[in-house]
Amino acid sequence: MQNGFKIERLDNRFCEAVIGLILPIQQIEFKVDIDLAAQPDLLDIEKHYDGSGGAFWGAKLNGELIGTIALIAQAEHHAGAIRKMFVKKEFRGKDLGIAQALLETLIVYCGDNNLNKVYLGTKDILQAACRFYERNGFKQVRMEDLPVYFPRMPVDNVFYGLDLKPV
Repeated sequence: MQNGFKIERLDNRFCEAVIGLILPIQQIEFKVDIDLAAQPDLLDIEKHYDGSGGAFWGAKLNGELIGTIALIAQAEHHAGAIRKMFVKKEFRGKDLGIAQALLETLIVYCGDNNLNKVYLGTKDILQAACRFYERNGFKQVRMEDLPVYFPRMPVDNVFYGLDLKPV
C-alpha cells in the first residue's frame, strides 16, 4: 500500500465500477467519441484480459476505484498490449504516483510472464498521458510499424512500444 491506495487484480465483479470510472473520463472529460458498445472488454474482464494470459488491475482508495490498467497478453509473441490506463482526475499526478504504480505493476507482471515487449495506443489530445509514457521509456511507433497481432482501437492515433528485455 502506497500513499493510502492499493493495487489489486480485478475480475468481472468490478465491471460496473470500471465502466463508471472509464466512460466519464473518455466521453465527458476528454470528449473521445467512444461508447460502451465499442468496448465489450469492459463487460467481461475475465474473458478479454485474464483469458489472454493478461490481467486487469485497479487502484483503490478507501474502497473506491480510482485508477485502472490492463494487459492483453500475446504469449506466443512474448508481447502484450496495454489497455484501459485511466486515473480519476483528482488522483492524477506524480505526488500520489497512482499511474506510476499501476504501470509498474503491469511491467512486473510482464517480467514474471516472459513478455518482453508492450505496446499501447492512445490519442494525441491526451498530452499528459503521452508525456507519462515517454518519461517511462516508451518510444513512439508508427501505426504501420505495429505488429499485426496488436489489437487496435479505432479512436487511437498515437502508438508506443516499450522493450522490456533485460540489457
